[in-house]
Amino acid sequence: MPQHSAGSAGPPSALILTLQMDREASERFTALRQAHFPPDRNWLQAHITLFHALPMASADAVLRDVAELAARVEAFPMRVDRVRFLGAGVAYAIVSAKADALRRTLAGHWGPLLGRQDLHWHGRLHVTVQNKVPPATARALQQRLEQDFTPHDISAVGLQAWEYLGGPWQLAATFPFVAGCCAKTPHAPSEARHVP
Repeated sequence: MPQHSAGSAGPPSALILTLQMDREASERFTALRQAHFPPDRNWLQAHITLFHALPMASADAVLRDVAELAARVEAFPMRVDRVRFLGAGVAYAIVSAKADALRRTLAGHWGPLLGRQDLHWHGRLHVTVQNKVPPATARALQQRLEQDFTPHDISAVGLQAWEYLGGPWQLAATFPFVAGCCAKTPHAPSEARHVP
C-alpha cells in the first residue's frame, strides 16, 4: 500500500515522480549534496527523477497507475557507473535497463500528459550531488570524486510522488516495490525542497 504524507498548505502546480533508493545509498548521496551544493541552494535530499512535471489535474490517475505498477515490481539493482560532469555541477550516472523499462511503461500510459522535458527524456538517470556552481568548481569536484570512484550497485526500492509548490517539494506518497533479493531498507523523507 502507498504511504501518504500530510497535505501541504498551498495548491500544488505539478507532480514529480522519483525512483526511491535504498537508505544507505540515499544517505551517502545526500551527504555529498550537503558537502558540495551551495548551502543556500541545497534544499533537497538526493533523488533520481523519472518525471519532472505531471499535471495535478490528472493526479488521481497518475497515482493509481504508479500504485498498480509498483505493486508488480520487485526491488532491483541499479549500476552507479561513473561520475558525470554537468557543466555547472556533478552527478553520479545510473544505469538500469529495468528502470528505463519502468519509465517507458509509465510514459506509454501518460503520453498526452507529458510536457516537453518529460516527452524528450534521453534516459540518462543520475543523482546530482552538486549544481549551480562555476564550471571550474564542478570540474575540480568531478576529478576529485573520480579518484576514489568504483562502479557499484544500489537498490531501487520504490517510487515516490512529490507535489511541486512553485519552489518547495512536498512528499505526496511512497509506493514500495515488492521485496526482492536485492531489497534494502527504503528511505522515505517526509519533506524536501526544490532547487530552482
